[in-house]
Amino acid sequence: MQRIRVLVVDDHRIFAESLAAALAVEQDVEVAAAGSGPAALRTLERAAADGRRFDVLLIDADLGAAVSAAAASPPDPAAAEAPAAAGGIALVSRVRTDHPEVRTVVLAERDDPRRAAAALQAGASGWVAKESSLSRLLHVVRGVLRGETHLPPALLTGVLRELTATRRHRTESERLVESLTPREHEVLRCMVAGLGRKAVAERLYLSPHTVRTHMQNVLSKLGVHSTLAAVALARKAGVGPADLEHVTT
Repeated sequence: MQRIRVLVVDDHRIFAESLAAALAVEQDVEVAAAGSGPAALRTLERAAADGRRFDVLLIDADLGAAVSAAAASPPDPAAAEAPAAAGGIALVSRVRTDHPEVRTVVLAERDDPRRAAAALQAGASGWVAKESSLSRLLHVVRGVLRGETHLPPALLTGVLRELTATRRHRTESERLVESLTPREHEVLRCMVAGLGRKAVAERLYLSPHTVRTHMQNVLSKLGVHSTLAAVALARKAGVGPADLEHVTT
């Protein structure tokens, strides 16, 4: 019998250990628990090194804000605009990047279309309310291993609406970014990388005054009033940071 290796990630220890014990009763399930995002990542790394990879992670949607900061890689300047309870979703994204073969399912106190949509965009394969039955959770675990995506039926309409709105916002962001000149686009990528005016000037061999003008033009064309807002919009449009290799800031 091929066993399913499950890792429960929840910072409420009693819940994590209780759920792990309940799942372990199943003959085809092998389960462990981790109390934080960093602990989960270490457990995944050790398992991969030992050739005993986990198949599914069950991640608490409400991991603390500290987990979000530790799990996000690379750091996202736009994260300051995200709710603190996004830690579980940040971990989903990290797992998708570092361990793409592992399926993730988000466990939530309540159904929330916006957060469920964010979880799917981050790479989750399922969303399950914590009030669900154990048989329902096992059904989802086995389903995501078959490549299925699982959402509560009551969430489907709301999630589709959120995903459509996100795509519309991304398209608008892309249009605004396309209005920038090549030099302004370079400056924006430096801003996304977290460089200040002086560092941008040194990197692009421009005067600080010229860089200041470019930054003002970028903010104006993007219709925002701060660097943080410009970076957030750039991220939505898929603009990555400038390559900082060999650059001293």
